[in-house]
Amino acid sequence: MIEAEDLVKRFAGVQALRGISFRVDKGEIVGFLGPNGAGKTTAMRILSGYMPPTSGRVTIAGFNVFSHSLDVRRRIGYMPESVPLYPELRVREFLSYRAQLKGVRGNMVRQRVLEVCQLCGLEDVSSKIIGTLSKGFRQRVGLADAMVHDPELLILDEPTIGLDPNQIRHLRELIRSLGRRHTILLSTHILPEVEMTCSRVLIINKGRIEASDSPENLTRKLHNGGAVRAVVKAPSPELSAALKTIPHIEEVSVKEDAGWCVAEIFSRRGEDLREAIHSAIAAKGWPLRELTRQRATLEDVFVELTHEDKA
Repeated sequence: MIEAEDLVKRFAGVQALRGISFRVDKGEIVGFLGPNGAGKTTAMRILSGYMPPTSGRVTIAGFNVFSHSLDVRRRIGYMPESVPLYPELRVREFLSYRAQLKGVRGNMVRQRVLEVCQLCGLEDVSSKIIGTLSKGFRQRVGLADAMVHDPELLILDEPTIGLDPNQIRHLRELIRSLGRRHTILLSTHILPEVEMTCSRVLIINKGRIEASDSPENLTRKLHNGGAVRAVVKAPSPELSAALKTIPHIEEVSVKEDAGWCVAEIFSRRGEDLREAIHSAIAAKGWPLRELTRQRATLEDVFVELTHEDKA
């Protein structure tokens, strides 16, 4: 559905994209992640035809984004981070107007407006003036606008910004359901939502793609993934020294808490070393209250790949 090859984008004194290449297959829900200023929004604007790259090539459904711009735009629904709306129009008036601009004709205009209002939970406010709506409902109107011409591809830039937890949950379920009919490229800073929604993740940092894989595979490959937590009654220096003798241990952090030591143990390749840790503690005769492996999260992956000190 999306093929980007060697995309470069330069602004005055700034190189926002540094030759990125990636693809998104039909039917995927892909999370597009990165810190502020990483190049996400620039890439999304290029994909949606809002700005040209300095160099490189992008195709959507086989059409070049710039030499076949109209063919591409018919197949894209783009929801920018700041949703542009007409606050003086009623919801259904705005969506009808936008549907006609996007090539929907005749009786299909009314039908599509009804369908997207139902999908986005706008039935009860469809006759209200947009300027009177809450932030959550305005975001829904923006999403309905992106969907009103029934595009093959939805590009959503921070669709949950400003929403409360209930609204975020509703939007998550909506995006999941839309994934049955549409390909979706989703940018958001709410990483648990990406883990629960997306089949694959692209992580961009400083204009380069740092990772492309499923959330499960990324957390499995994490350098310090799967830290082990041990709660032991032992002298802190001796516990730390004993744990560091175990092969493949990279880092040990020990804190004292009400007479117990809480140790976090990181392995070099994310191996599960609980058996070796238990043996080392038992050999010293120290009481062991807890030994658990902590699951690495997408947030851990994100921090490791985008941290300022990363080589």
